[in-house]
Order: sequence, then structure tokens, then C-alpha cells
Amino acid sequence: MEIAVLGGGFQHTLTVPSPIVASPAVSPIEKKKRNGFLLTFASTTLNESQLETAHVSPPSTTTVRKTSLTPYSARRAALVYVQKCVDLDPALARSGGVLQVQDLNVILRHFGTLNRWKDVSQLFDWMQKNGKVNIGSYSSYIKFMGRSLNPVKVLEMYNGIRDESMKNNVFVCNSILSCLVRNGKFESSIKLFDQMKRGGLIPDAVTYSTLLAGCIKVKHGYSKALQLIQELEDSALPMDNVIYGTLIAICASSGQSKEAESYFERMKMEGYSPNDFHYSSLLNAYSVDGNHLKADELVNDMKSAGLVPNKVILTTLLKVYVRSGLFEKSRELLSQLEALGYANDEMPYCLLMDGLGKAGHIDEVKSIFYAMKVKDVKSGGYSYSIMISALCRSKLLEEAKQLAREYEARYDKYDLVMSNTLLRAYCRTGEMESVMRMLRKMDELAISPDWNTFYVLIKYFCKEKLYRLAYRMIEDMHKKGHQPDEELCSYLIFHLGKTGASSEAFSVYNMLRYSKRTMWKALHGKILNILVAGGLLKEAYVVAKDNAEVIPRYSLKKFTVTFIKSGNINMVNDVLKAVHTSGLKIDQEVFSIAISRYIEQPEKKELLLKLLQWMMGQGYVVDSTSRNLILKNSHLFGRYLIAEILSKQHQMSKVLRTQ
Repeated sequence: MEIAVLGGGFQHTLTVPSPIVASPAVSPIEKKKRNGFLLTFASTTLNESQLETAHVSPPSTTTVRKTSLTPYSARRAALVYVQKCVDLDPALARSGGVLQVQDLNVILRHFGTLNRWKDVSQLFDWMQKNGKVNIGSYSSYIKFMGRSLNPVKVLEMYNGIRDESMKNNVFVCNSILSCLVRNGKFESSIKLFDQMKRGGLIPDAVTYSTLLAGCIKVKHGYSKALQLIQELEDSALPMDNVIYGTLIAICASSGQSKEAESYFERMKMEGYSPNDFHYSSLLNAYSVDGNHLKADELVNDMKSAGLVPNKVILTTLLKVYVRSGLFEKSRELLSQLEALGYANDEMPYCLLMDGLGKAGHIDEVKSIFYAMKVKDVKSGGYSYSIMISALCRSKLLEEAKQLAREYEARYDKYDLVMSNTLLRAYCRTGEMESVMRMLRKMDELAISPDWNTFYVLIKYFCKEKLYRLAYRMIEDMHKKGHQPDEELCSYLIFHLGKTGASSEAFSVYNMLRYSKRTMWKALHGKILNILVAGGLLKEAYVVAKDNAEVIPRYSLKKFTVTFIKSGNINMVNDVLKAVHTSGLKIDQEVFSIAISRYIEQPEKKELLLKLLQWMMGQGYVVDSTSRNLILKNSHLFGRYLIAEILSKQHQMSKVLRTQ
């Protein structure tokens, strides 16, 4: 239906859904109230419960007479129509001109609440193009697109904001930082935070609380949290119970139980009353140390404060008992959880199963696992992971394989933990087809392998003598930033060398060499032998030069002789100097081979002369055979110079014989 709308001094034609039902008569007092509401509409948003009661039909194609409609009614009708539309573009083209920023924000939040991510993105793009955005628009858009796991698009939008005051508004900044943290982009959030501060952002307590939440699940999160807390205190911003709760959780995840306890006490001293989250976080910290005495004391303190331990508290307490090896006490607490109706899912059972399995009580693990099936406990499959791992640990490999197949038949649900567990079961039983199927499944589901994945696969491929395949796995592992296991690498290096893959063996050696760990000394000699056997003498020289003092003498001598015979002639003198520096006395045989090579290539006469002069300086003399060979070919190198050098060498040999 087309309706004439007066606003801003212009008459517009607005198409709205038909039919329009006339409003009932109202009293003068009610009319005055409504008029007052209309005047304040621009600074408020419509109540969404009101919008749901409005009946909106598809736009009518029938031409009807134009009817007078108030600006508020027109906006309300347009808002409801856009919310209810199926195709957003024509709806915005028809009714968007009437809507103000706050109306569009209502629609934006409506779409976000319904998880209509495409419509959220489409509507926000339209709002930007038409200049109908404010701080609330950006904040809502970032919030909802963060939930849709699209942080890249959010960052692109944020970087495109030209209004610096808008870009550095604390609400907008908090929203985008929260989006990054929620999507596991903590490092990116810290970099952006630093950029925001340089741009003029003045952080508030919510900013720091948001970033602190990201410290819980990252490596070195505790040290980063301390930096943020220092900034917070330097800014004279107050700590609150939310920040304290986050700090205690960070300490727990980082194994800092004493620090967690300190923050807990400090919070109470500042007048904040701990809630369930604070108690469960501190209990979690005690579970890392297995400190059941302090855990019991904390639960009693909680009860004294009038709080009743809930499911989370009791489950965390169960974790403490399990980590402490108090299995009898753990069973009693599990029975208590069952009686309270807190054991309807698998988590408490899994905690006890995991502890028992690691302690070698496989029969008890089996008993709990099959009791869960009888009780029809809700399971997401995690109990299968615990059970399969326990069976593998107890070398009950066939049972582990059968249970892995049962899981795959029953659940179509894979994450990194479950994928690693299934891979381990199939690798331990030599099920190559199942291993390859799991790898394809991980690739299809974009499950990124971790250190455990690579370790299991490399070990399996080595066991199956697929050394080059194991090498490709360790290469991928290194590229993804995981440090390889030295024992496994040493094993692989040896077998790559035996199969003639010297270059690949050297590559694995370098991965270990440039890692932050200290290498086994024996590995340098092992790789040197492999490189010499494979003819990679230039690479062997690097190993010998850097590690000569820890390489066995027989390996070093073998390398030296081989290099002098067939290595790069331009590096012969360097090799001899490096071997001498390591403390190994060079045999006359080695010098004879070097001198013979130089005489065969007269163009290298400068190298021969340098060698003879260096030998004199280090107390080495040529033997009679080499001396005669040099004299015979002295015309190639300069008779007088050769005679002078050999004369000095002869005098030195007399002195040495006398000594």
C-alpha cells in the first residue's frame, strides 16, 4: 500500500504492508502520553516485544488511496517490514529511507539474535553506504560477526573506518578486541590493542578484562596478564570481581596455585565477595598440584559463606581428588554427584577414568566405562577417547582398535583430541588403511594436527620402515612450529642414512640443531658419518668444523681423509686447519694426499704454498716421499721459493728429531 509521509519538509511515498488497521479512539491523556513518546523516539529504540505483535503482510500490488501516517507510525511499520522480509535488498530500497540509525540498529540486533549472519553483513554494508551508522552500529556488527566466526571480515571493516574518533571509541575497540579473543586470535588482539593506544584509545576496565580473558588459553598467558594488570593499575582503573576471577583462572591454567590463592585473598580484602566462579577457579589451581587438603578447606570456607557447592564446584573437587591419587575418595564423590543429579553427562566419569587409566587400573576403567552405557549417561564420545588411550597404555591394542571402530560407527564427530586418539589406536595395531582414512578425515574437516599427531605418525611410519614418509611428516611438523622429539629424530636420521637418504637425514639434523634444546653429543658424529658416506662433504665440513671437539676421533679422521681425497680442493686447507684446531694431530698420510692433489692441479699452486707455510707454523713437516714429489715438480711452483720452504722444513725436522 502506498502512503504519503510528511517529514523534513518533503512529501514521500512509502510502500508498507497492507492492510492498515485504524487505531482505536484514545483519551486526551493517553494522546498526550503518546505525543511525548514520539518526541523522544529519536534517542531511543523500539521495544522488540512491541514489534512482534504487529502483523505485517507482503507489500500489496494493488493501488489504493494515499493515507496520512505519522512519522513514528511510518518508521515503526517500515522497521517491522524490514525485520520480517525474506529478501533484504528490495525491502531496504522500498523502506530504508524512512528508517533512522537507531531503527536500523534494532533490525541489526534482531538479525544477529536470530543468527542471520548474511543479513547482518548485508544490512551493515547498506548502512555504511547510506551514512546511517553510529557507535552502536559498529559495536553490534562486530559483536555478531564475531559470533559467526568471521574475525577477518570484522578486521577489514574496522581498518576501513576513516573517522578516527569512531575508530578509537572505547566501545568499538572493546567489541573488536572481544571478537578476536573469542575467535582465538589473542596475539592479533594484543597487536591491535597497541595500535589502538597509539591512535588515541583510552582503555577502560572492560578493555583490560576482555584481553585478560584471552590469556587463559594461551602459552605464557600468565606473564602477559601481569603486564596488562600493571597497565591497569598505572591507569588508576579499579579492579573488580570479574577481573579478579579472570586472574585466578589464568593462574590456574598456568599452574600458579600460590598466585591464584594470593589474588583470591586480595579480592576478599578489598571487599569483594567470591562467587562460584572464583571458588571453582581456585579449586582448579589446586587440582594442578593435587592439593586436596587446601581444596577441602576451600569448599568448607565456601559453605561457611552460605554458598552451596554446585555441579561445577563438586566436579572440580573430583578433579583434585583424582590428581591426588585419592581414588576411593573420588568414587565416593562421584556417587554423591550421581545422587544430586550432577552426573548426567560423562565429564565426572571421564575424570576418574583418566586418573585410573594413567595409574594402570585398567579393569576399573573398563568397569566405569561400561557402567556409563548401562546408566545411559549422556556422552559426546570423550569417554571413548579416555578408554581407548587407557587400552593402548595397557597394550590391549586389539580392544583399543575395536573400540575405535565402534566410536566411528556410532559418532560422526571428530576434533583434534579424538582424531589423535583414533590415530594412536590404528597406528599401534598397524592399520594403515584406517590411518590414511583418518588423515583424509582430518583434512576434510580442516583439523590442524598438533605435536601429538605428528609424533604418533612419525613413530608409526618409522615402525613400518616408511622412513621417507616419516621424514615428510617431520618436515611438516617443523614448518608448523612444533619442536621434534630428539630421540625419534635420532632414530630417523640413522635409518635415513642407512637407506641412502643423506640429504633428508641432514635436514632432520638441522631441525634439531636450530631448535632451542640441547642436542645429544653423539648425534654430531652420527650425522658426520652419514654425510661422508653419502658424499655430502661440504655439509660434513660444516658439522665437523662446528662440533669437532665432541666428534669421535675415528669419525673425524675418516672425514678428513675422504675430504682431502675428493672434496672441494679450494677448501682442503680450511678442513686441515679446522681439524688441527680441534686438537686432533694430522697424520703425514693426510698431508701427502693433499700435496699430491695440489701437484696434479698446478693452477692451485698458491694453495700448496700456503699449506706448506702453515705446516711450518704449526710444527708439521713433509715426509720424504712428499718432499721428493715437490722437488720433482718445483718448476711448476717456483724453484727458489720451493727450495727455501723445504730447506726451512728440513731444519725444523732436525730440531724436532733432536727434541
